[in-house]
Amino acid sequence: MAIEVRNINKRFGNFVALNNVSLSFKPGELTALLGPSGCGKTTLLRIIAGLERPDSGQVLLDNEDASERHVRERQVGFVFQHYALFKHMTVFENIAFGLRVKPRSERPSEAQIKARVHQLLELVQLDWLADRYPPQLSGGQRQRIALARALAVEPKVLLLDEPFGALDAKVRKELRRWLRRLHDELHVTSIFVTHDQEEALEVADRIVLMNKGNIEQVGSPADVYNQPASPFVYGFLGNVNLFRGRVHEGVLEADGVTFDAPEHGGAKDAKGTGFVRPHDIEIDRYLPDIDSDGIVAVIRRAHAIGPLAQLDLQREDNGDLLEAVVPSERYAELGVAEGDRLVVRPKRLRIFVDEAV
Repeated sequence: MAIEVRNINKRFGNFVALNNVSLSFKPGELTALLGPSGCGKTTLLRIIAGLERPDSGQVLLDNEDASERHVRERQVGFVFQHYALFKHMTVFENIAFGLRVKPRSERPSEAQIKARVHQLLELVQLDWLADRYPPQLSGGQRQRIALARALAVEPKVLLLDEPFGALDAKVRKELRRWLRRLHDELHVTSIFVTHDQEEALEVADRIVLMNKGNIEQVGSPADVYNQPASPFVYGFLGNVNLFRGRVHEGVLEADGVTFDAPEHGGAKDAKGTGFVRPHDIEIDRYLPDIDSDGIVAVIRRAHAIGPLAQLDLQREDNGDLLEAVVPSERYAELGVAEGDRLVVRPKRLRIFVDEAV
């Protein structure tokens, strides 16, 4: 099912949850609504489901206006963060619930319900838990049962609100890979809400990045990560080092350090900020007798366990903190330790002019 929202506005008192939001979701696509708490992503999801009404705007399902349709008529499956399973019902009965409450004319027979539930239990790889009760399950198992229950009524759209937010990091990582594989099997149009950047980048076909009720950027995970459209997107998708200064005729001058900015050749003494990710910083041992081209910084902390070394650095000229991530082999090769000086050279710097950070 294709989904489109047009000019959606929603306020809660003086708080603007959604500001004239328009988006389209392709059939069979897995889309992540990503952004910080309070950016409007859950409100948008609930409006698509019919659990919330917009102040203005339209929701279209397969090009038909569904704005006035009741949630039961939208053929939507909804998975909540905290499972919302019925504790007094077995796993089997939880999954069967949506089928049993269908109108009599649409309700499957008992044999069909039994077959459907067992099919879903096999799909979520929990067929051996049919007679258990939710309190007897782990968090990851409960979330898979919640997903099976949402799929029982064969929804055309699957909506997931922070589906793994209540789980620990290891289980969350396992489940998001499982969700991706499951989606590739079912191809149900799916939208999930998350504030976890890694989760969105790993699982989604497309990411909608939201901030303060507005859409900041829409694109594939590679697009939004490698070509961020704004300082907000750049800063939200992973750690970043900032170099604040002035841009004049294609050059950023930031605390005595200059960076080429040919894309801003027309700028005249404008405020600008350079963004560089920790893995886009090169380091060398500082040799005082050699004129080094770069920024001198002191290693304040080094964490070199595993394949990557994470370095917390402090610039000598202005005291600003920098973060660098380099291969552990490179760090060992330099033979440096905490308190030593390095020469830092940013590469792949992205510069934004006249943007609030």
